[in-house]
Amino acid sequence: MTEEILAHPWFGTWLAAFVGVPLALLIHRVGGLVLMRVTRPTPALHAMVVNCKAMARLVLPLVALLLVFQAAPDNLRFIGSVRHFNGLLLIGATTWLLVKAINGFADGVLAQHPHDIEDNLHARRVLTQTRVLARTAITMVLVAGGAMMLMTFPGARQVGASLLASAGVIGIVAGLAAKPVFSNLIAGLQIALAQPIRMDDVLVVEGEWGRVEEITGTFVVVRIWDDRRLILPLSYFIEKPFQNWTRKSSQLLGAVFVYVDYGMPVAPLRAEVERIVKGAPEWDGRFFNLQVTDATERTMQIRVLCTAGNSSLAFDLRCKVREGLIDFMQREYPQFLPKMRIEGDAMQPASAAPSLAQDAAPPR
Repeated sequence: MTEEILAHPWFGTWLAAFVGVPLALLIHRVGGLVLMRVTRPTPALHAMVVNCKAMARLVLPLVALLLVFQAAPDNLRFIGSVRHFNGLLLIGATTWLLVKAINGFADGVLAQHPHDIEDNLHARRVLTQTRVLARTAITMVLVAGGAMMLMTFPGARQVGASLLASAGVIGIVAGLAAKPVFSNLIAGLQIALAQPIRMDDVLVVEGEWGRVEEITGTFVVVRIWDDRRLILPLSYFIEKPFQNWTRKSSQLLGAVFVYVDYGMPVAPLRAEVERIVKGAPEWDGRFFNLQVTDATERTMQIRVLCTAGNSSLAFDLRCKVREGLIDFMQREYPQFLPKMRIEGDAMQPASAAPSLAQDAAPPR
């Protein structure tokens, strides 16, 4: 029995495999400890090593088996199928290892720049770049891995060659069909590098006010103020105009307009605005003022400017100032609230005689 096993054509190959796989696992164990220690001062690389550790335990034995099967004699039965199957497993495992490496590196970079702080402009910039570039890289790795697995099949290579040979009209049709995909891919790279939008940016787009909730490889999710979601392709933010309220800073200047009668003195309003703004926790202490900005035939327009740290605080501050001014006028100066006057004398015709005008005038 022992002699039959020793004389079996596969004995040497399997023996080499039984030696190579434990050796690969030993290399994984020792190499992992070394890399964990070496990359500890660099959080991004350390997170990448930690994320790849489990998948590398599968890739290294597959590499060892690939070397063993390639060194085996070509006349072994089923050696071609075994090599092919091992190659497919190795390509798939390596592709997934690269995906894990990209995700781990991205998580390490984001851990160094937390975006749940008040002044998070730089962190949101890093968050947007990291996520968009990571997803683009993962897409390219998956496409490359799938293409390499298909190319291991002779039939797929022949189909690819025949398609390339007759790629005239097919290439044009495929190019037109894939135009949105490639335009979104290029738009994603432009957004990651130029950053017209970032995660958690405040936008006014398609007439809606909201925040950037998610940026994927093909579209952007904007969470509108009433919790609706607006889904837009990446190319939209490259080709069409929109408002970004947090492009350079989240601080905003809010405006409040109030219409009052001409008899309303401005000084008490200015003092009341100062009291309201300085007592509001939403005010960031930068600036406020009150001015008469317009005058119509019936009222004058009062404009109040005040600053806040972000758009939500600015909205609340504007509402507070508007409510405070209305309450102040209702309490102190109700006679100067906007009203429409109809004077009896103004209705008399200018060319009428005094007696006729007196007769035509309505009784008081």
